[in-house]
Amino acid sequence: MNVTSSPSTPSTPARPPEDSRSRIGQFMRDLQDEICQGLERIDGRERFREDSWERPEGGGGRSRVIREGDIFEQGGVNFSEVFGPQLPPSILKQRPEAEGHGFYATGTSMVLHPRNPYIPTVHLNYRYFEAGPVWWFGGGVDLTPYYPFEEDAAGFHKTVKAACDRHHSEYYPVFKRWCDEYFYLKHRQETRGVGGIFFDYQDGRGELYRGPDPEGPAATYSKELGAPEPRDWESLFAFARDCGKSFLPAYEPIVQRRRGMEYGDRERNFQLYRRGRYVEFNLVYDRGTIFGLQTNGRTESILMSLPPLVRWEYCYEPEPGTPEAKLYETFLKPQDWANWTA
Repeated sequence: MNVTSSPSTPSTPARPPEDSRSRIGQFMRDLQDEICQGLERIDGRERFREDSWERPEGGGGRSRVIREGDIFEQGGVNFSEVFGPQLPPSILKQRPEAEGHGFYATGTSMVLHPRNPYIPTVHLNYRYFEAGPVWWFGGGVDLTPYYPFEEDAAGFHKTVKAACDRHHSEYYPVFKRWCDEYFYLKHRQETRGVGGIFFDYQDGRGELYRGPDPEGPAATYSKELGAPEPRDWESLFAFARDCGKSFLPAYEPIVQRRRGMEYGDRERNFQLYRRGRYVEFNLVYDRGTIFGLQTNGRTESILMSLPPLVRWEYCYEPEPGTPEAKLYETFLKPQDWANWTA
């Protein structure tokens, strides 16, 4: 969902440390390295191909893609670090007080499309933005299964929640609800998957939720909670760092449980059909895609999140009583996965 406004917040945030850009940029590089090394170990056959690129207006990045692996049909892990004197329209719309300042933005993003339909697609993105007096952390991680396994969704959420809880007991409750809201396809009236966490515009001030829906579950919960104690740059950096490092422990157990499961044409065709939802979301709603295109980023890197194969089917309805129907009935509706028990 494209954020169109953000609530007013008290005062101006404290300036970040002088070395904020070098530290956060190095972390994002290290996160890309850590994730790629872990995924190569998990796949066991293929390795990532890297393309370094430069942005004419300032900055650049490293795009890494793995293809035709033992596990991953295609996946990409990107690092980018861009800067320049002119803010993109999508940022000025959210934070007009940044106008007239140059900007700096860095982040690591990842999308993995496994071949086996029983292994979920997964997405991660953590990012940081600075422009004059304005700075914030954003990002998150979410899981998109094709076949319904409660223990996979629950284990993923519990691991992500543990990373959040080390920093604030209310991060997960707010950011989980925000994720369910963000990764929602309005034209399909369904969530993209089982969610995870999503947050944006976190500069340590005001209420935790800063999204576009003032009446939604995330906003309602955040309002009832009120503004937590102010948090500084260091504490938010530590939070983002722990979230990034929780990815492999959250995802690898799912891969190891499902990698040996046999499947046929039925499961493969359903996977390709459901991948269509991923394409629809990324091209219609995804703010990272919009920001990348508006800032003249590398198109191949921006669109690397799209699956290699996909199909659409007119007026598809799952057969009652099947695993495909269970996905629609339970897994594409928000659930309290972190407290699920067998």
